[in-house]
Amino acid sequence: MPALANDVIVVTGASRGLGRAMVERFSDEGARVVLTARDEERMTEIVADLSGESLVVPADVRDADAVERVVDRTIDEFGRVDALVNNAGVSLLGMYDGRTPLEEINEDDWDTILEVNIKGVFLFTRAVLPHMYEQGHGNVINISSGLGRNAIGGAGPYVSSKWGLEGLTRTTAIEAEDCGVNANALDPGGRVDTDIWAHLPDEERERILDPDVMNDAAVLLAAQGPDGVSGESMPAEEWERRLG
Repeated sequence: MPALANDVIVVTGASRGLGRAMVERFSDEGARVVLTARDEERMTEIVADLSGESLVVPADVRDADAVERVVDRTIDEFGRVDALVNNAGVSLLGMYDGRTPLEEINEDDWDTILEVNIKGVFLFTRAVLPHMYEQGHGNVINISSGLGRNAIGGAGPYVSSKWGLEGLTRTTAIEAEDCGVNANALDPGGRVDTDIWAHLPDEERERILDPDVMNDAAVLLAAQGPDGVSGESMPAEEWERRLG
Protein backbone atom coordinates (compact mmCIF):
# COMPACT_ATOMS: atom_id res chain seq x y z
CA MET A 1 0.00 0.00 0.00
CA PRO A 2 1.33 3.49 -0.81
CA ALA A 3 2.80 5.36 2.18
CA LEU A 4 0.13 8.05 2.16
CA ALA A 5 -2.88 6.12 0.91
CA ASN A 6 -6.02 8.29 1.23
CA ASP A 7 -4.29 10.89 3.40
CA VAL A 8 -5.36 14.49 2.81
CA ILE A 9 -2.44 16.90 2.44
CA VAL A 10 -2.63 20.66 1.94
CA VAL A 11 0.38 22.21 0.20
CA THR A 12 0.90 25.96 -0.01
CA GLY A 13 3.05 27.45 -2.75
CA ALA A 14 1.97 24.45 -4.81
CA SER A 15 2.21 25.97 -8.28
CA ARG A 16 5.95 25.60 -8.88
CA GLY A 17 9.35 24.49 -7.63
CA LEU A 18 9.57 22.55 -4.37
CA GLY A 19 5.80 22.75 -3.85
CA ARG A 20 4.99 21.24 -7.20
CA ALA A 21 7.54 18.46 -6.71
CA MET A 22 6.04 17.51 -3.33
CA VAL A 23 2.48 17.63 -4.69
CA GLU A 24 3.37 15.19 -7.44
CA ARG A 25 5.15 12.84 -5.05
CA PHE A 26 2.36 12.93 -2.47
CA SER A 27 -0.11 12.04 -5.19
CA ASP A 28 2.06 9.15 -6.35
CA GLU A 29 2.09 7.93 -2.74
CA GLY A 30 -1.72 7.76 -2.69
CA ALA A 31 -2.54 11.07 -1.00
CA ARG A 32 -5.43 13.32 -1.87
CA VAL A 33 -3.67 16.64 -2.37
CA VAL A 34 -5.03 20.15 -1.96
CA LEU A 35 -3.03 22.66 -3.95
CA THR A 36 -3.08 26.32 -3.01
CA ALA A 37 -1.21 29.30 -4.43
CA ARG A 38 -2.18 32.41 -6.34
CA ASP A 39 -1.64 30.96 -9.83
CA GLU A 40 -4.82 28.94 -10.47
CA GLU A 41 -3.98 28.28 -14.12
CA ARG A 42 -0.65 26.67 -13.32
CA MET A 43 -2.15 24.54 -10.53
CA THR A 44 -4.89 23.35 -12.86
CA GLU A 45 -2.23 22.22 -15.31
CA ILE A 46 -0.44 20.31 -12.56
CA VAL A 47 -3.51 18.41 -11.34
CA ALA A 48 -4.29 17.27 -14.88
CA ASP A 49 -1.28 14.96 -14.63
CA LEU A 50 -1.72 13.75 -11.05
CA SER A 51 -2.49 10.10 -10.43
CA GLY A 52 -4.99 10.60 -7.61
CA GLU A 53 -7.69 12.88 -6.27
CA SER A 54 -6.85 16.54 -5.87
CA LEU A 55 -8.39 19.92 -5.23
CA VAL A 56 -7.24 23.36 -6.40
CA VAL A 57 -8.12 26.30 -4.15
CA PRO A 58 -6.37 29.56 -5.12
CA ALA A 59 -5.39 31.79 -2.22
CA ASP A 60 -2.93 34.38 -1.02
CA VAL A 61 -1.42 32.99 2.20
CA ARG A 62 -1.43 36.52 3.69
CA ASP A 63 -5.24 36.73 3.50
CA ALA A 64 -6.87 35.17 6.58
CA ASP A 65 -10.29 34.81 4.91
CA ALA A 66 -8.74 33.13 1.88
CA VAL A 67 -6.82 30.73 4.11
CA GLU A 68 -9.98 29.78 5.97
CA ARG A 69 -11.69 29.13 2.62
CA VAL A 70 -8.93 26.73 1.62
CA VAL A 71 -9.32 24.72 4.81
CA ASP A 72 -13.13 24.83 4.68
CA ARG A 73 -13.10 23.57 1.08
CA THR A 74 -10.70 20.80 2.09
CA ILE A 75 -12.96 19.65 4.92
CA ASP A 76 -16.05 19.87 2.71
CA GLU A 77 -14.39 17.83 -0.03
CA PHE A 78 -12.36 15.27 1.93
CA GLY A 79 -13.55 15.44 5.54
CA ARG A 80 -10.17 15.92 7.21
CA VAL A 81 -6.63 17.28 6.99
CA ASP A 82 -3.86 14.80 7.74
CA ALA A 83 -0.91 17.02 6.87
CA LEU A 84 -0.20 20.66 6.14
CA VAL A 85 2.92 21.62 4.21
CA ASN A 86 3.69 25.32 4.65
CA ASN A 87 5.87 25.78 1.59
CA ALA A 88 4.97 29.23 0.21
CA GLY A 89 7.90 31.60 0.48
CA VAL A 90 9.54 34.63 -1.12
CA SER A 91 12.90 36.36 -0.85
CA LEU A 92 14.61 39.53 -2.02
CA LEU A 93 16.92 37.40 -4.09
CA GLY A 94 13.97 36.06 -6.04
CA MET A 95 12.49 39.54 -6.37
CA TYR A 96 15.63 41.42 -7.42
CA ASP A 97 18.21 38.78 -8.39
CA GLY A 98 20.64 39.95 -5.77
CA ARG A 99 21.31 40.65 -2.12
CA THR A 100 20.14 43.90 -0.53
CA PRO A 101 21.74 45.45 2.57
CA LEU A 102 19.41 46.48 5.37
CA GLU A 103 19.73 50.20 4.75
CA GLU A 104 18.45 49.74 1.17
CA ILE A 105 15.45 47.52 1.92
CA ASN A 106 12.12 49.27 1.54
CA GLU A 107 9.33 48.69 4.01
CA ASP A 108 6.91 47.18 1.51
CA ASP A 109 9.40 44.46 0.54
CA TRP A 110 10.15 43.71 4.19
CA ASP A 111 6.43 43.39 4.93
CA THR A 112 5.81 41.16 1.92
CA ILE A 113 8.52 38.68 2.88
CA LEU A 114 7.57 38.51 6.55
CA GLU A 115 3.86 38.22 5.74
CA VAL A 116 4.30 35.41 3.21
CA ASN A 117 7.02 33.50 5.02
CA ILE A 118 5.79 33.69 8.60
CA LYS A 119 2.29 35.20 8.81
CA GLY A 120 1.06 32.81 6.12
CA VAL A 121 2.39 29.85 8.09
CA PHE A 122 0.63 31.11 11.21
CA LEU A 123 -2.67 31.60 9.37
CA PHE A 124 -2.69 28.13 7.82
CA THR A 125 -1.52 26.45 11.02
CA ARG A 126 -4.21 28.23 13.03
CA ALA A 127 -6.83 27.12 10.52
CA VAL A 128 -5.91 23.41 10.43
CA LEU A 129 -5.04 22.71 14.07
CA PRO A 130 -8.64 22.52 15.36
CA HIS A 131 -9.42 19.87 12.74
CA MET A 132 -6.25 17.92 13.53
CA TYR A 133 -6.97 18.14 17.27
CA GLU A 134 -10.50 16.86 16.74
CA GLN A 135 -9.34 13.87 14.71
CA GLY A 136 -6.44 13.17 17.11
CA HIS A 137 -3.62 13.20 14.61
CA GLY A 138 -1.86 15.35 12.05
CA ASN A 139 1.48 16.63 10.78
CA VAL A 140 2.50 20.24 10.21
CA ILE A 141 5.58 20.47 7.99
CA ASN A 142 7.15 23.90 7.68
CA ILE A 143 9.59 24.40 4.83
CA SER A 144 12.55 26.20 6.29
CA SER A 145 16.12 26.92 5.21
CA GLY A 146 19.66 26.69 6.48
CA LEU A 147 19.20 30.43 6.95
CA GLY A 148 16.74 29.64 9.71
CA ARG A 149 19.74 28.48 11.75
CA ASN A 150 22.45 30.69 10.28
CA ALA A 151 22.65 34.16 8.73
CA ILE A 152 24.21 35.94 5.76
CA GLY A 153 24.38 39.57 4.78
CA GLY A 154 22.00 40.98 2.21
CA ALA A 155 19.06 38.73 3.09
CA GLY A 156 17.74 40.35 6.27
CA PRO A 157 14.00 39.83 5.84
CA TYR A 158 14.35 36.26 4.58
CA VAL A 159 16.73 35.31 7.40
CA SER A 160 14.42 36.95 9.93
CA SER A 161 11.39 35.12 8.57
CA LYS A 162 13.08 31.72 8.65
CA TRP A 163 14.41 32.20 12.19
CA GLY A 164 10.84 33.13 13.14
CA LEU A 165 9.56 30.03 11.36
CA GLU A 166 11.89 27.84 13.38
CA GLY A 167 10.49 29.30 16.60
CA LEU A 168 6.91 28.98 15.43
CA THR A 169 7.55 25.33 14.54
CA ARG A 170 8.75 24.57 18.05
CA THR A 171 5.87 26.47 19.64
CA THR A 172 3.38 24.53 17.53
CA ALA A 173 4.99 21.25 18.54
CA ILE A 174 4.81 22.11 22.25
CA GLU A 175 1.17 23.16 22.11
CA ALA A 176 0.12 20.20 19.96
CA GLU A 177 2.04 17.40 21.67
CA ASP A 178 -0.90 16.22 23.78
CA CYS A 179 -3.27 16.24 20.80
CA GLY A 180 -1.48 13.75 18.55
CA VAL A 181 -0.12 16.42 16.19
CA ASN A 182 3.53 16.71 15.15
CA ALA A 183 5.16 19.91 13.88
CA ASN A 184 8.57 19.91 12.24
CA ALA A 185 10.73 22.01 9.93
CA LEU A 186 12.31 20.65 6.76
CA ASP A 187 14.83 22.32 4.50
CA PRO A 188 16.46 21.20 1.27
CA GLY A 189 20.02 21.40 2.56
CA GLY A 190 21.30 23.85 -0.04
CA ARG A 191 20.36 25.94 -3.05
CA VAL A 192 17.62 24.44 -5.23
CA ASP A 193 17.01 24.93 -8.95
CA THR A 194 13.86 27.04 -8.59
CA ASP A 195 12.78 30.50 -9.75
CA ILE A 196 14.74 32.11 -6.89
CA TRP A 197 17.98 31.13 -8.61
CA ALA A 198 16.82 31.74 -12.17
CA HIS A 199 19.44 34.48 -12.57
CA LEU A 200 22.34 32.03 -12.18
CA PRO A 201 24.26 30.91 -15.28
CA ASP A 202 23.09 27.58 -16.69
CA GLU A 203 26.30 25.80 -15.73
CA GLU A 204 25.92 26.89 -12.11
CA ARG A 205 22.25 25.92 -11.94
CA GLU A 206 23.20 22.45 -13.14
CA ARG A 207 25.30 22.01 -9.99
CA ILE A 208 22.59 22.90 -7.45
CA LEU A 209 19.88 20.67 -6.03
CA ASP A 210 16.83 19.51 -7.99
CA PRO A 211 13.32 20.57 -6.84
CA ASP A 212 12.52 17.01 -5.77
CA VAL A 213 15.29 17.02 -3.15
CA MET A 214 12.84 17.08 -0.22
CA ASN A 215 10.31 14.59 -1.55
CA ASP A 216 11.45 11.51 0.37
CA ALA A 217 11.75 13.39 3.65
CA ALA A 218 8.39 15.11 3.14
CA VAL A 219 6.67 11.75 2.64
CA LEU A 220 8.28 10.34 5.80
CA LEU A 221 7.20 13.37 7.82
CA ALA A 222 3.66 13.38 6.43
CA ALA A 223 3.28 9.67 7.20
CA GLN A 224 4.15 10.00 10.90
CA GLY A 225 1.60 8.91 13.46
CA PRO A 226 0.58 10.74 16.66
CA ASP A 227 3.70 9.50 18.46
CA GLY A 228 6.09 10.75 15.80
CA VAL A 229 9.10 13.02 16.03
CA SER A 230 8.05 16.62 16.71
CA GLY A 231 9.65 20.00 17.30
CA GLU A 232 12.73 19.25 15.20
CA SER A 233 14.36 20.98 12.24
CA MET A 234 16.71 19.25 9.81
CA PRO A 235 17.80 19.20 6.17
CA ALA A 236 16.17 16.56 3.98
CA GLU A 237 19.05 14.08 4.13
CA GLU A 238 19.09 14.14 7.94
CA TRP A 239 15.33 13.56 8.09
CA GLU A 240 15.72 10.61 5.74
CA ARG A 241 18.33 9.08 8.05
CA ARG A 242 16.21 9.80 11.12
CA LEU A 243 12.92 8.45 9.82
CA GLY A 244 13.88 6.16 6.94
